[in-house]
Amino acid sequence: MHLVILAILFLVHTLFARHFGLPSRPLIAILAGAFLLRALQLIWIQGLTQAVSSRGLLWLASASVFLNLALAFAAAVFTDRADAQYFVLLVMPVVEAAFRFRLLVTIAVTACAAILNFLWIGVYLQRHGSVRPNEYFEAGTISMIYAFVGILVWMLINNLRRSETELAEYLSILRQTQEKLVREEKLAAIGRLSSSIAHEIRNPVAMISSSLAMAIRGQLEPAERARMFEIAAIQAARLEKLTSDFLAYARPRPPAVAYNNISDILAYVAELAKARAAEGKVKINVDFVGELYCECDPTLLQQSLLNLLMNAIDAAPAESTVIVSAKAGENEVAIDVENVGSGIDSEVLARIFEPFFTTKPGGSGLGLALAKNATEGQGGKLTLIQNGPTAVTFRLTLPVRNRTLTKAVN
Repeated sequence: MHLVILAILFLVHTLFARHFGLPSRPLIAILAGAFLLRALQLIWIQGLTQAVSSRGLLWLASASVFLNLALAFAAAVFTDRADAQYFVLLVMPVVEAAFRFRLLVTIAVTACAAILNFLWIGVYLQRHGSVRPNEYFEAGTISMIYAFVGILVWMLINNLRRSETELAEYLSILRQTQEKLVREEKLAAIGRLSSSIAHEIRNPVAMISSSLAMAIRGQLEPAERARMFEIAAIQAARLEKLTSDFLAYARPRPPAVAYNNISDILAYVAELAKARAAEGKVKINVDFVGELYCECDPTLLQQSLLNLLMNAIDAAPAESTVIVSAKAGENEVAIDVENVGSGIDSEVLARIFEPFFTTKPGGSGLGLALAKNATEGQGGKLTLIQNGPTAVTFRLTLPVRNRTLTKAVN
């Protein structure tokens, strides 16, 4: 701002030289020195790698105020006019004092600017022997403007600083409240998770315990005793799977992303799910054009797709078809798993990706949670894109990082 005002004043002085007179060499030297000094100060400040201390800022502001006062008076002296236009520069130290210092210092700098105004009239009178009477009135009016500007700017800056302090306090309170809510939510989530784990583990353990107790203590026939051992073995296997799923959810391994054929993975997952589909009298239709390639972790993708496909088979009515389709977009590969159905209830919908939440008898509630974690770990997304009235469709998308090739089937 200082540089701009100096340049404008010198330009006005030059353009209106008939009225103000040509700038003298001492005046040009003073203005050039002030311009160079301000430019060097600006370059120095922009080149700083660390913030200037508060004391350093006060010293810089004090020096700037003093130099501006001296510059304005020196420019008036070498312009040698009663109404020297360079007294406009006195506004800058007043504004800077209002911005950097307290009210008393601002008033003192304003008083200095006013004194310089009247002092110059005295110097001009001594030099030329006369001065127009209205010059004193103009000096008084300008001094009042200085005082008004200084106090107004100080009040505005003071209000801004007060608002900034209050805002910082509010932000600090908000941050503390947020941290508290996050801690409470984490504790609540841990509590819900622990309760779910305990509930899921308790049932198999209770069945194992009761089955073994009956097999050992009860007067059972060999076939019944064998059946109790079989129940215990089934529940032990369920407990093992539950533990493995929970460890996979709690400690997911980093994805091993590589360039893979999505078409082969879809065909392999459909083959794995055929037995479950046959039990429910459901058909699986894999629908895609050509061969799709993208970067992914094949094991994690198989796990996610298998969970989605098993859920779709369990939810599909008998004699219906589950459709697995895939297509390549510009920046992603999208895989849809669709089953016939009227849709998921709104109460259930909000919790479908929540771990240990399930509506299936014997389900662990980790299938969709694992699928979502595995997909997001590869930079993809798992979303429900259709929820009734005739079908339910989940979409798994994976980003195309380098290239996606589509090969036509011969």
